[in-house]
Amino acid sequence: MAHKKNNNIFKSLVDVLGFLLLSLIVVVKSIVTYILPEAYQYYKELKGEVILITGGGGGLGRLLALRLARLNAIVVLWDVNIKAVEETVEMVKGIGGKAYGFKCDLANKDDVYKIANVTRQEVGEVTILINNAGVVSGNLLLDTPDHLIKRTFDVNILAHFWTVKAFLPYMIEKNRGHIVTIASMAGFVGINKLVDYCSSKYAAVGFDEALRVELEAQGIDGVKTTVICPYFIQSTGMFDNVNSRFLPTLKSNDVADRIVNAVRKEEVVVMMPKIFRAALICKFMFPWACVSMFLRGLVPDAAPPHQSHVQNSEKSDFNTKSNLIKNSVVSLDNRDGISGKNL
Repeated sequence: MAHKKNNNIFKSLVDVLGFLLLSLIVVVKSIVTYILPEAYQYYKELKGEVILITGGGGGLGRLLALRLARLNAIVVLWDVNIKAVEETVEMVKGIGGKAYGFKCDLANKDDVYKIANVTRQEVGEVTILINNAGVVSGNLLLDTPDHLIKRTFDVNILAHFWTVKAFLPYMIEKNRGHIVTIASMAGFVGINKLVDYCSSKYAAVGFDEALRVELEAQGIDGVKTTVICPYFIQSTGMFDNVNSRFLPTLKSNDVADRIVNAVRKEEVVVMMPKIFRAALICKFMFPWACVSMFLRGLVPDAAPPHQSHVQNSEKSDFNTKSNLIKNSVVSLDNRDGISGKNL
């Protein structure tokens, strides 16, 4: 009995030492990668990849579509607003890219599976999935109607389950693919008037991490996952009027560039801006009273303009957004990190 106990202790010590050694190697590798010049870093090619972007009718989804098309990817766009999708498709084709658009209500599981089959038949198997669609109500919890809370969860997280279940089997079969979750820094901290939104984004962050662990536990090393956690983004129709102190809101073009970079580098967790990594450490070190004062001081009011339930592509002034995106397309060739060579 004592001999067996000693063997267990010895095995545990070996496991701990092995873990520490492997961790050291991974940390050193990460540091080297971080300081390595961009020209020497690994970037996967996206030519010929079938990339599905949910919420592709406008905002960040549209910007991503334009950039990925420039890298010779085949872009598939889903959105509840078919007019917005068609507009994005035309813009992608206008720069010589390939794009397909489909109307899909992500809040409807059956519709997600149906359009997944249509996409598979008309375009091919999806090799990179970007779950980008999102909605926000921007009310105090007790002022938020039940149906809006349900829709927030349907679109912001439950749709991720349905899209991943639709396309992951093929990725696993080929041991090749990439699932990108567009979450938010609201997936790490609570914000006033965003109880439902923060909850859905916390779930999205957890979904990505748990899925990654599950794939690794099965030895599926060719299917990558990435979670993107930006601060409030300008010009997406969701948080344009957010009251943010000390930290500026992010430019949508910069966020789109960073996401494309992250996909090509197969990064795991991306926080924007980077300072939030340190801020999260402080969150667990300082007393709650300090954390609460910081959060309430940083974002006094995150409530967006009240237009029923604002979705990233459901705003009606498409002309305004078209002008914004067209201006960004003109500058694509001159922006760092857009061409396939420099990304």
